[in-house]
Amino acid sequence: MDTDALTAGVLRELRATRPYPALSLTMPTHRTAPDNAQDPVRLRNLVAEAGHRLDADPRVSRETAAAIRAELDRAVDEVDPRRALDSLVVLATADEHQVWQLPRTAPERVVLSDSYLTRNLVAAKAQARPYWALTVAADHATLWNGTDGGIEVRETGGFPLTAPKEPPNPQREERIGDTPSTFTDEDTRNFFRTVDEKLRALLAADPRPLYVMGLPPALSLLDDVGESAKAAVGRVAKGAPADLPPAEVLKELRPALEEGARQATADVGRRLDNARSAHTFAGGLDEVWAAVREGRVGLIAVEEHFQTTVRVTDGHLEPVPEGTTAAEDPEIREDIVDELIEAALDGGADVVFVEDDSLAGHGGIAAALRF
Repeated sequence: MDTDALTAGVLRELRATRPYPALSLTMPTHRTAPDNAQDPVRLRNLVAEAGHRLDADPRVSRETAAAIRAELDRAVDEVDPRRALDSLVVLATADEHQVWQLPRTAPERVVLSDSYLTRNLVAAKAQARPYWALTVAADHATLWNGTDGGIEVRETGGFPLTAPKEPPNPQREERIGDTPSTFTDEDTRNFFRTVDEKLRALLAADPRPLYVMGLPPALSLLDDVGESAKAAVGRVAKGAPADLPPAEVLKELRPALEEGARQATADVGRRLDNARSAHTFAGGLDEVWAAVREGRVGLIAVEEHFQTTVRVTDGHLEPVPEGTTAAEDPEIREDIVDELIEAALDGGADVVFVEDDSLAGHGGIAAALRF
């Protein structure tokens, strides 16, 4: 699975407490040859390490260890090297396994706990900048799941929706003198109310920036019958046939998506500038880490490819020599940025990724604090 499947509900389920041990295995992977030739070997080595850890843990029975090994073997068989991205996450218990391929790097780790390690999944989802797009016409509404990587139809929350077909009614047409305008017809209005209701529930369950596309009368009617579409980040006044291919949808949305990105970047800059003026600004990994732990962060801006390894000492983060791993020191955090992002999101903060070097004066990460 990839980040498109990481809804808020899925993440909540993954974080749920499980009978010990819930095993999490993470490792960096490579998209292309020749580097990707090493990935299967590294995976086998990590799986072997996981087996040794299970055998050595007195809390894990022989039967449980055997069951988790079997799930790991099934997971390895499911890994598709043709879909490799920047990291692999394998989650397993005695009765289930999941495989996630992510567009964000992760360190080599094997973790046994009473819940799955989700920080790498959370950070990858945040970096993908997911959004919803709704294409709407008088007789149908299609939901699209969008990320930086592309766009696809998403069948969820009752979407796609198709208006019920009403047979022609000549007597009704005689009474009103003509066939009513499509977008003033009460049946169409009722259909759009259903669209608004489904959209409202979707945004409550999985909030993301929303883009809407349709003819001007369709967009106007959607605003008229409800509230859900009024907060759309971008609008495209364009006809939206039910069978519009993804490439065409993305082409039509592109200017709105680019404008949305510009607005988001400008908003981040304004919030950080306001934080400096109000003395509620934190810059650098150690300052931001401390503020996240205290629950004071309202916004974190992180450079796209900012990753670093640190040692946690007396509640502070200290840099370590390149190549240092957690295997050498239990206080080493190879994925501290992803850990920080997950904690910030759990605390209700906004997390945004910005261009590399745009926060060079602050060590690649900065935050606006609530207080």
